[in-house]
Amino acid sequence: MAAKKKGKKSARKAARKSPSKSVKARKAVKRPVKKAVKKAKPTATPRAAAPAANPWVGYAARLGRESAITLKVMRAFPADQPNFQPHPRSASALRLFWTFAVEQGIAVEAIKGTLKMPPNFPPPPATLAECTSTFERNVATVIAAANAARPSDYARLVPMFTGPGAMGEVPAGPIAELMLTDQIHHRGQLSVYLRMAGGKVPSIYGPSADEPW
Repeated sequence: MAAKKKGKKSARKAARKSPSKSVKARKAVKRPVKKAVKKAKPTATPRAAAPAANPWVGYAARLGRESAITLKVMRAFPADQPNFQPHPRSASALRLFWTFAVEQGIAVEAIKGTLKMPPNFPPPPATLAECTSTFERNVATVIAAANAARPSDYARLVPMFTGPGAMGEVPAGPIAELMLTDQIHHRGQLSVYLRMAGGKVPSIYGPSADEPW
């Protein structure tokens, strides 16, 4: 009896130590390895390069806007006071009016690449009205030249004063832009003359005492 019991215990231990055939079979079966399938990326359609913006177009638009405001100030000035000046060292109203006109000549020559230094300024006409009409015509000429210019012309070098008694070469674009900013500068000067000469200051960038919003 003791021998039979020992035999049964040995059989149970052996069964626990060695797994069943079904378990061995399951372990023997190797699971298929899933291979990562790379999805082909759609080929991007190449985009055409955007054309480079023409800086002259923006300049022409700014010149048109600012010159329209300058014309408002010029037309508001008393026509019978061309020689008005608030101080002996100040430019006369006629000289300021003519500055607006002749600076457009510098701008258009810079755009066309024909600028020469020093520029040849014609003498001013006798009346403020003539200066105003010349300025208006010259602005139209500059805008037409700017709209017809190539983008590369903006960086074309032309002669220009670069300091006291110094001459150098400067890109045409910045010269034309300088003529515009100088117009804005002298327009502010003229607006002060206008009030002192008894005229009414129009709205420039916002309301004025004479033209409130």
